[in-house]
Amino acid sequence: MKKDIHPKNYRLVVFKDMSNEYSFISRSTINTKDTVVWEDGNEYPLVKLEISHMSHPFYTGKMKLVDSAGRVDKFKNRYKKHYDQKAK
Repeated sequence: MKKDIHPKNYRLVVFKDMSNEYSFISRSTINTKDTVVWEDGNEYPLVKLEISHMSHPFYTGKMKLVDSAGRVDKFKNRYKKHYDQKAK
């Protein structure tokens, strides 16, 4: 096994799911600019997530489409003419 290949700067980091405000704390080496005060009163780096196990359809069993960037609408508008011709 190779020595000294793993990072040494592990620290506690808060991960927050922005779709449902669920937060959890874990050890990570990720760099972030944001910080948050956790339940224990200490300040930790904050990583904002679009989806986590609390909002992912596979884990929740609910087929909920989270489209934060409007990509689905852009796709439908782009190919609307094609689908209209196919329906006729």
